[in-house]
Amino acid sequence: MFVAGMEQRPQLLTSAAAGNADSFAILIEPLLDPAYRLAAVMLADRSSAEDAVQEASIKAWRKLRQLRGDVTSLRSWFLSIVANECRMTRRQRWWSVLKLPELPTAESTAQQSGTSDLHRALLKLSPDDRLPLVLHFYLDLSLDEVARTLRVSPAAAKSRIYRAAKRLRSDLTLEEVF
Repeated sequence: MFVAGMEQRPQLLTSAAAGNADSFAILIEPLLDPAYRLAAVMLADRSSAEDAVQEASIKAWRKLRQLRGDVTSLRSWFLSIVANECRMTRRQRWWSVLKLPELPTAESTAQQSGTSDLHRALLKLSPDDRLPLVLHFYLDLSLDEVARTLRVSPAAAKSRIYRAAKRLRSDLTLEEVF
């Protein structure tokens, strides 16, 4: 599958909104990796992240006509759908009931010892605190894109990133002291 040039993307968006599945696939393909990374961080479970991205892709396909703006807003629009899908997954009762603890094995213990302090501290944050950090620093979205994804103003997005980073820093400082 080829990646569309910037001049072809508006036509692809129009074609996809008209129901052309191939055009939608071309538009959404470059967004799947960042979407999966976002979902993996929010849910801390690979298979759940894959399911969330798949569900988000289906919802994006169904609601593509509701996209306000142009192709430049597609990424933030799609990532907000992924983030909402992750929130819904975490809220569902089966998530807490059916998720079985993984028994520690020699391999998982070795992997855990290799996990960075930053990663562990990040996972200690609530998903709502983790989301703006992941969007801005991990997925490298601009403040405007983070704001559109979170559906807040750029000032609010900047504030959320700052507060979450402050909480993250305090967790890292506490771990270093002990």
